[in-house]
Amino acid sequence: MLIGLQNVTFEFGARLIVEDATWHIQPGDRIGLIGYNGTGKSTLLKVLVGEYTPSKGSVEKSKDTTIGYLHQDLLSFDTNDNITEVALSAFERVRALEKEIEELGHALEQDSENESLLIKYTDSLHELDVLDGYNIHHKAEEVLHGLGFSNEDLVRPYKEFSGGWRMRVLLAKMILQQPDVLLMDEPTNHLDLPSIEWLEKYLLHYKGSVVIVSHDKFFLNRMVNKIVELYQQQLHIYTGDYEYYEQEKMIRIDMQQKAYENQQDFIRQQERFIERFKAKASKAAQAQSVQKRLDKIEKIEDVKLERPDLRINFQLEKVPGKVLVELKKVSKQFGTIKILEDAVAEIERGDKIALIGANGKGKSTVLRMIAGTETFTGERVWGHNVEESFYAQHQLEALTLSNNLLEELQQCGSKKTDVELRSLLGAFLFSGDDVDKKIKVLSGGEKARVALAKTIVSKANFLILDEPTNHLDMHSVELLASALNKYEGSIILVSHDRFFISQTANKIWEIVDHKIKEFKGTYQEWVEWNERMAKIEAEKQKLGYQQPKQENIPATKPEPVAVKNPVKENPGPIHKEFQKELQKQQRKLGSLEAELTKAKEVEAACETALGDPDNYADRNKFVKLESDYQSAKSRRLQLEKEYEQVFETVLDLESKNI
Repeated sequence: MLIGLQNVTFEFGARLIVEDATWHIQPGDRIGLIGYNGTGKSTLLKVLVGEYTPSKGSVEKSKDTTIGYLHQDLLSFDTNDNITEVALSAFERVRALEKEIEELGHALEQDSENESLLIKYTDSLHELDVLDGYNIHHKAEEVLHGLGFSNEDLVRPYKEFSGGWRMRVLLAKMILQQPDVLLMDEPTNHLDLPSIEWLEKYLLHYKGSVVIVSHDKFFLNRMVNKIVELYQQQLHIYTGDYEYYEQEKMIRIDMQQKAYENQQDFIRQQERFIERFKAKASKAAQAQSVQKRLDKIEKIEDVKLERPDLRINFQLEKVPGKVLVELKKVSKQFGTIKILEDAVAEIERGDKIALIGANGKGKSTVLRMIAGTETFTGERVWGHNVEESFYAQHQLEALTLSNNLLEELQQCGSKKTDVELRSLLGAFLFSGDDVDKKIKVLSGGEKARVALAKTIVSKANFLILDEPTNHLDMHSVELLASALNKYEGSIILVSHDRFFISQTANKIWEIVDHKIKEFKGTYQEWVEWNERMAKIEAEKQKLGYQQPKQENIPATKPEPVAVKNPVKENPGPIHKEFQKELQKQQRKLGSLEAELTKAKEVEAACETALGDPDNYADRNKFVKLESDYQSAKSRRLQLEKEYEQVFETVLDLESKNI
């Protein structure tokens, strides 16, 4: 065991977080720590690292175990150092050795015969080599690049970066420290999709143990081999990924519910017996005995899932025209940073578009351009009857601080009943008396959830959503995705939550070379299409490095090999047979060359068709195209093999100088 809790009970103020919990983190564990918002997941991590002391039980830790802890409070750290220096601070011993070696080197320049200094200098160099100290700059740059930093960023001061990018630097430092246990509180909140994918690949090969608090189902499914759920002040441990946890939890709930119902039936029967016979002298002692047994029974808890449900029916007042908005030759840049250049795009009725890509590509900028809150050159044309509603972080400023939550949603003009609005607020983690809270007393995250609820419940037929899943737990993300699937209007959204995108989008937009590239299909289909394109490109590269021999056929006949030719010296029937065979093979070579040219054209046409998103979106069509492509490729490879064999035969015959 590296670290763990033994019979721990912890209260935060008057609120019980966990009771009599035991949890051991073993080498090789990759654990997802989950639970509804507010249950105390982050608090539990602080108990593990010793920031909070449990009221009962103990935190156990192996003597040599090192812990890395990534959490939101780290953002208070500030420095003028560039981000490479911040990341390199992970190598404390190596940096100390570098300084020591430099000082010893200067000392040896003054006293080169000092044997003691020379021994220290040699020992320090050896230790630096053992610690792989010569590669720390390369390691730091590799991790920073993986987390989305450019070469130019590496020399910029840490203090110039925003909170999200600062968190990436601190994540890089922690990764480079290589602790035995990594505790990570919502690491994907500050990452774009490429950086999340990089982190996944890195952590999958990480030799230490990892504990992750995350609301990203895709991330957890790929990352973890255990789930620890904090639920009703208890820790429930599941050995498997998140998908296994979901299935297993439902089985456990079903079993507990049946056990509870059986026990309740038994208790009712016994209580009826007690009630019936407690007043009879002959049965009173027996009734008392039954009562004592009942009092000692360990009660099975009723299964009450503490999770909100969302029952909102969206009814649009106005049906828009076929095209909601059209972007015509739009361009946008900030200083020297170009976002779009003469880009064109169109959003049609029924589109549910996910705009994806790396941070810095301008996704949020494009949403603001569509919403009309960002200037640009070019033209944006609205369609008929379009009523848009835009959700972004700046929408928090539009909330009326003196309103309570229910009043704020009533202002949307959606004509929803208070019961429906309360249901919606419940889905956004506001329950019971929370709806009576004033907006002014809410935290930033709570205000963001209210603003999102307002956007969703509005009478708009076109929603523009920028990172709507921030500040939501997993179940609320599921509810939001379900609600948007029922929504009859159109949507364009930016999100780093792949589960959410996969559940909502029917089109994918990506900014490529300052243009908006559209893929007609779901997120999963887009991923598969990209994998297909990457595989085709890899095959192209492979062929490019290993060109078929026929492409290097010399234009002129090779010089005759100067060897003694018995056929030439003794002309006759055998000589004619050689000539016939040569002519036959040359004709065959010409025929194969023509067939090979045609086969390459067919393969290229299939390849082009496979690269068309419209064809990929039609599954039946794609399956047929893929089959055609494989057949064409197989035919081309077979012809190349035959061509090479015949070509070698021709060269051999010609070398005899017949």
